Parts: sequence; C-alpha cells; structure tokens
Amino acid sequence: RVSVGLCWGIILFITFEVFFFLAFFWAYFHSSLAPTFELGSCWPPVGVEFLNPFSVPLLNTAVLLASGVSVTWAHHALIEKDRSGGIFGLVVTVILGVYFTFLQAGEYYDASFSLGDGVFGSVFFVATGFHGLHVLISSSFLLVCL
Repeated sequence: RVSVGLCWGIILFITFEVFFFLAFFWAYFHSSLAPTFELGSCWPPVGVEFLNPFSVPLLNTAVLLASGVSVTWAHHALIEKDRSGGIFGLVVTVILGVYFTFLQAGEYYDASFSLGDGVFGSVFFVATGFHGLHVLISSSFLLVCL
C-alpha cells in the first residue's frame, strides 16, 4: 500500500516537472515565433546577443549526458553489490554536477543580457536557473547517498 503511494508520488512529481519546463519552452517559442510590437516585432529583441550554442552550452550538455552515464553505472554497480563501483559512480556524478553548476554560473556572468531584459532574459534565466537548481539539489542528494 505504501509502495503504491510512492509510485503515484513519483509519477505526479515527474509529470509536474515535465509541465513546469514545458511552460518555459512554450513561453520562449510563443515569444520567438510571434514577437509582439512591444518586443520590437523581432526576435531576439534588439541588443540581445545569443550565446554561442557550440561553446559552453554544448559542453554543459556533454557534462549532463556524462553524469547520466555515471549515475546509471553507479546504479548497476549497486544492483550487482559492487559497493566500490557504486561509490565511484556517485562521486563522478557529483563532480560532474558541480562542474555543470560552475559552467552555468560562468555562462550567466558572460551573458550580454540580464533577467530584466524582457521576455528573452526572463525566460532564459528562470528556465536555466531552475534547471541548474535541479542539478544542484540532485547532486546534493547524491552526495548524501555517499
């Protein structure tokens, strides 16, 4: 009975997360595909320079994929009762999570726009900020598991 409640809790939590981030993607695509007069009828708004997607954002994506591999490795090691492999996988995952957080902080510092720069800045910083917070909290939980 308790396990059924836990399963429903996880399902509802994941559903919430999907819709939460979907709302940010919706706001971004709505603003970019139909820019209003207030935005200058162009996207991105005048004065906003995109970050190069093939530099730090691509590296961050690779770091997140690598952390997914390492946490899966840790999970399989724990299933096989390989304690040292599980610990190693979790340590690698936590290190990658911290590295991602530092890369994202550097990306924020180098951005040519801010949270107050209209829809573009607010959607970018809130969506990536919540994602970064998600990574930071997950890394903290994994650190506690060690």
